[in-house]
Amino acid sequence: MDSDSVFASVVRAPEDPILGVTVAYNKDPSRVKLNLGVGAYRTEEGKPLVLNVVRKAEQLLVNDKSRVKEYLPIVGLADFNKLSAKLIFGADSPAIKENRVTTVQCLSGTGSLRVGAEFLARHYHQLTIYIPQPTWGNHPKVFTLAGLSVKTYRYYDPATRGLNFQGLLEDLGSAPSGAIVLLHACAHNPTGVDPTLEQWEQIRQLMRSKGLLPFFDSAYQGFASGSLDADAQSVRMFVADGGECLVAQSYAKNMGLYGERVGALSIVCKTEDVASRVESQLKLVIRPMYSSPPIHGASLVATILKDSNMYHEWTLELKAMADRIISMRQQLFDALSARGTPGDWSHIIKQIGMFTFTGLNSEQVAFMTKEYHVYMTSDGRISMAGLSTKTIPHLVDAIHAAVTRTG
Repeated sequence: MDSDSVFASVVRAPEDPILGVTVAYNKDPSRVKLNLGVGAYRTEEGKPLVLNVVRKAEQLLVNDKSRVKEYLPIVGLADFNKLSAKLIFGADSPAIKENRVTTVQCLSGTGSLRVGAEFLARHYHQLTIYIPQPTWGNHPKVFTLAGLSVKTYRYYDPATRGLNFQGLLEDLGSAPSGAIVLLHACAHNPTGVDPTLEQWEQIRQLMRSKGLLPFFDSAYQGFASGSLDADAQSVRMFVADGGECLVAQSYAKNMGLYGERVGALSIVCKTEDVASRVESQLKLVIRPMYSSPPIHGASLVATILKDSNMYHEWTLELKAMADRIISMRQQLFDALSARGTPGDWSHIIKQIGMFTFTGLNSEQVAFMTKEYHVYMTSDGRISMAGLSTKTIPHLVDAIHAAVTRTG
């Protein structure tokens, strides 16, 4: 009898809306089923990819008999931290040269956000964070549990399937002075809609004039456009003005290290002294949370970033992944146009990164899952990396039927 259990009153929690898509997909016996919910890169054959350069780095580590499995320091692997800061802020970043950046290794992007949020909840005078509407489903939970109060700012415009720039400026303009603002560095998840560089400059000026604190989530550097520098421009713009900001970095997508949980949190401070005091407090956040981070994934990243040949090889593999996604966008757009599917689908090629907000509603999504075995989140977000030249015709059939039958 489960009534004997001390946990008998525990209710069943709902599936995570994103991970739940994969659960439903796995149960479907259909041979034509298609999973477009997964937030991970897939090859043209629909298989997960381990980069060649990662395999090489792994081989080097395995063959190095001097390597041990000792604990890392609380802040993680020193080389990894230094190289991660250089990757996001640029090799010639004045903030790095002036030792105003503190970087700590965390458990991928999510862990970096959580550590940053806990630090702010303890040491920052404003406990409100503004996040874009919509944003990644985990953001509100991470910040709320860390002790921050979450508010939203307008971001996506369903009518244009683009950026609601006016709404964004109005909402940030009326945010209380000093509030924290979460910004996606590039390839906004789930919409794939990014501000232009001119718009970023306006956002920067507005935020600095109101003393708003930028907290960047950088999950796709190099993975969005194929260029590591282009995808870091928004962050570098905010560092160039001498102001302070936080940046969470993840290597899940751009090095394909999803399950290794490799990430970093950098806090850019006004002075070297402030940075060193901030780091001392970050240690006090991390120690009771998970004590210290794992060694393997960070060692892979450091090995690749510090060897110029391996770094070059990585940039080529990264560009190939980005290019495949860009090509899937073009092919899907072309196929919908050729089919004469009602509506304007140009947003598919205007948006960037792994995800596209199709503009399909939850009723159309449910129809596509039931009739065509196409799985995606109910908000109409699809992972472009889950598509291939072979599966695009099936998706176009499903979209065409959903749009023409359900309006």
